[in-house]
Amino acid sequence: MEVVHGREVYGVAVGPETRCVHYESDVDVIAIRFACCGEYYPCYECHEAVADHEAAVWEDASARAVLCGVCGAELTVGEYLECENTCPDCGASFNPGCHRHYDRYFSPSVR
Repeated sequence: MEVVHGREVYGVAVGPETRCVHYESDVDVIAIRFACCGEYYPCYECHEAVADHEAAVWEDASARAVLCGVCGAELTVGEYLECENTCPDCGASFNPGCHRHYDRYFSPSVR
């Protein structure tokens, strides 16, 4: 566990900007608060490795569920999905490849 901008982020080898052992490029700087437990993880693989329960996806686009590891902004699901891979608060670039895993975090009704 790493404290990032005052929030606990769980996972495997989590760094100060939310990077983890699974995703550690310059743009891997978000953590997602999982709907099942309310805890932040850098990725679904970290949740699988550390949590003792099955993951659940977000059904609510207004839920604050994405943490920018650069500035600490908490984005709603909708804000994150619409931000074009750039933090609306600080301008940090997010990994555009994350869209391949949206089904692990967000229900089709919010995507």
